[in-house]
Amino acid sequence: MIDEILRFNKRFVIEKGYEQYITSKYPDKKIAIVTCMDTRLVELLPAALGIRNGDVKIIKNAGATITHPFDSTVRSLLIAIYELDVNEVMIIGHTGCGVQGMDAGEMIHLMKERGISEEHINLMRHCGINLSEWLHGFEDTESAVLETVDLVRNHPLVPSDIVVAGYIMDSLTGELKPLR
Repeated sequence: MIDEILRFNKRFVIEKGYEQYITSKYPDKKIAIVTCMDTRLVELLPAALGIRNGDVKIIKNAGATITHPFDSTVRSLLIAIYELDVNEVMIIGHTGCGVQGMDAGEMIHLMKERGISEEHINLMRHCGINLSEWLHGFEDTESAVLETVDLVRNHPLVPSDIVVAGYIMDSLTGELKPLR
């Protein structure tokens, strides 16, 4: 599959397909969106929000959640705010998220089935990583989004003038429900 993608990319560049996407690194709408990496949102989210290339910064991860106040998602938001002039942050979860109800024990079991040794799993624990906590999903998407909104709003490195709001997107229709 990767070879197919690389062949397409070569044609894309030769045929100058990139020209319609040329923009600067600064988001025109000064918004950063933290959302889920779910495949259903790849085209649906921008289409449903009316955003185009160059409009916003989109940061994707599993579940659109921030698991630690100093993880890579927070780092990306800080860069967007301080280096790229973002002044609003949208946290957008979605219906039917695979992280909802995700079981860390099951994931560890699947790791072992794929050849990850007990020694490596124990090494993670020895290094202070609680795999059961780190790999655990959330029970309720709305609560998870609201927790992330709260973390960003109250983060000691996020200025108080940054607007942070949470939403749930319908994975089928793209309808956006604001959370309070």
